[in-house]
Amino acid sequence: MSPRGQLILIEGLDRSGKSTQSSILTAKFSKSKLLKFPDRTTKIGSIINEYLTDKSVQLSDQSAHLLFSANRWELNNEIIQLLNEGYFIILDRYIYSGIAYSLAKYEFSKRNANDSTVTSTVDEQIGDVNWLIGPDLGLPKPDLTLFLTLDLAELSNRKGWGEERYELQEFQTIVKKSFLRILPTDTDDSIEIVDVNNKNIEQVTKLIWDIVEKKGVNALTENPIKKVSIN
Repeated sequence: MSPRGQLILIEGLDRSGKSTQSSILTAKFSKSKLLKFPDRTTKIGSIINEYLTDKSVQLSDQSAHLLFSANRWELNNEIIQLLNEGYFIILDRYIYSGIAYSLAKYEFSKRNANDSTVTSTVDEQIGDVNWLIGPDLGLPKPDLTLFLTLDLAELSNRKGWGEERYELQEFQTIVKKSFLRILPTDTDDSIEIVDVNNKNIEQVTKLIWDIVEKKGVNALTENPIKKVSIN
C-alpha cells in the first residue's frame, strides 16, 4: 500500500478563527483539500443550512444531531479516497462539534427549563455522550485534532458574531465546557488544545504549524486510516 495523506481537524467555538486557520493550513500543502462541516452544498447540507439560518425552522434535537452526522457520512468515501491518493485533508469542524453542540443544547435546556420565555424541552438522548457518538462510529478518525479556545468576552467582540442560531454568549460558554469535557486529551495524544487568546492570525498560524510538524502530520504516512470509536 502506498503512503497516504493525513487528516487534520481544526475545531473551535464559533468565530474562533478556525475557518481562517483551516484555509491557511490547507494552502501549506501542495496536495490538499479543505472540507467544512456542515457541508452545506450537499442535499442534507442544504437542510442544515436552512435550519441554522432560519430560526423559524424547527427540528427535534435528535433529528438535528442525526442530520449533522449524516452530512459527515455523505463525504466519508471522498475522504478515504483522497487520503489514499496522497491528499492532506483539512477539516473545518467534524465529530466533536456535533457532540459538543448537542450536549450544550441539552445543558442549555435544563438550565432554562423553568424559564417561560424559553420554549425548549430536555431530550435525554442529547445528554448521553454514547448516544451522540453512535452515528459517527466508523468514520475516519483525524490524525491530528486542534481545538482553538479563547475567552468568551473576546469571542463576542469578533466580526459577524450573533448571525447564526447558536451564537449566544451563554450558549457558547456551555459549548466550550462541552468540548473540553469530550476531548480526551489525557488519553489521546492526537488531540491538542490551542489557546488563541490575544493572538493575531500570524501567531496562531505559527502555533498550529509548530504542532503539525511536532506531531509529524506534515508528511505522508504508512499508518492505516483509523476509525472513530468509543475507545
